[in-house]
Amino acid sequence: MATRTSPPVTLLVLGAAGDLTRRLLLPGLATLLGTERDRRVRVRGADRAQLSPAQWRARVEDAFSSVETPTAVTSRVVEDTDYVSADILDPDALSQLVGSCGEGPLVVFFALPPSVTMDCCELLARVDLPEVTRLALEKPFGTSRESARRFNGLLHRVVPEEQVFRIDHFLGVNTVLNLVGLRFANRLLQPVWDRDHIERVEIVYDEDLALEGRAGYYDGAGALRDMLQSHLLQVLALFAMESVATLDAEELQDQKAQVLRATHPWGRSPSRAARRARYTAGRLGRRRVPDYTAEKGVDPSRMTETLAQVTLGVETNRWAGVPFVLRSGKALGTARKEVVVTFREVAHLPEGFTGRPGPDRLVIGLKPGSMDLTMTMNAEGDPFDLEQKMLSAKLAPPRMQAYGEVLGQVLDGSRLLSVRADSAEECWRIVEPVLRAFGRGSVPMEEYAAGSDGPEGWQR
Repeated sequence: MATRTSPPVTLLVLGAAGDLTRRLLLPGLATLLGTERDRRVRVRGADRAQLSPAQWRARVEDAFSSVETPTAVTSRVVEDTDYVSADILDPDALSQLVGSCGEGPLVVFFALPPSVTMDCCELLARVDLPEVTRLALEKPFGTSRESARRFNGLLHRVVPEEQVFRIDHFLGVNTVLNLVGLRFANRLLQPVWDRDHIERVEIVYDEDLALEGRAGYYDGAGALRDMLQSHLLQVLALFAMESVATLDAEELQDQKAQVLRATHPWGRSPSRAARRARYTAGRLGRRRVPDYTAEKGVDPSRMTETLAQVTLGVETNRWAGVPFVLRSGKALGTARKEVVVTFREVAHLPEGFTGRPGPDRLVIGLKPGSMDLTMTMNAEGDPFDLEQKMLSAKLAPPRMQAYGEVLGQVLDGSRLLSVRADSAEECWRIVEPVLRAFGRGSVPMEEYAAGSDGPEGWQR
């Protein structure tokens, strides 16, 4: 971590006038600097929008105030921040912008659509950059395996792979980080983390929010691209990876990549392994939600799904035969953000016991962090009857927002929470057969009312 004696890192945000910067990036940075107060970060914003110095400083101050940042930290950042109105796709303007950042460490954060990011990287490849320059990119990393490969090649013309940080803020969520500890620092669970003891794994991220004005992005992506292809596959990789000797970034990346290379649609049949649906009119609490196709900015002909479920197999000795079910959707009645591990039933139950309450389960809550372990044991009152009891634990609250965690890693040059080039390509390789099945209509589009639990028959 940078200290008071270290030269400040310049965080150059391209697309700084956009919603991502205001809503996620600046508040995340505020929680980082409020937690690690010795850090020195100079924030520079750049975008086409015309903002005066006072307007930009007010935006930064408002974002920091929204997460109750210490006054001294906010003042230090606001006093040293500036904003440049520039067309970042103009070669001269971009060169001048980078040159004005000085010779110290530079982090270029692309708060831009992927196509604009690629165009900007084409220009950056011809710009003299500081010796320590890191590129931080938001998902999606391309639109297909081939486009991700081209994107990676372009990035590597600008800086080496070690200086590219593909940000998936899910990897900064406290409970996702706790998966590593749960896997390898827990004597009870470590020996049963395999196909001999686990029957099924579900990674679920159901939201009780609808489109919320994001049609411009979401209608061109859908649930499969937006959540499963990126976030949930990263969780799967952490869950299923082999042991690491140390929490070294490259070693962790190697193990995650090994899992992703072994992952395929269940039975190698994407049509049978996947389901999709979209919401119709309904209610979320007291709010009336229109049919998805009637939402502003939605093109019904795109057949965009708002709920996707894919069953995957991890074809390794540890996991062969265990279905991994990834599911995410919008406008559902109950928010579920969890990993559900269903254990196999005991091989033999002695005669004389009554009642079979079902398999034991471990539920790892992603937001908020929690762990519930359901175990079969003797019932109260009758020692020959069986019932299940739940052991519950709340996990420690996060130190900072997820964006603060990943930004801290980028500023330090650690790729522990980054997505490596080969993993970005593998994630597209896994879902592309399903996307093709969606495109040719071999996976029917089902429907569910907003505020419901999803289409009939989808419940576990």
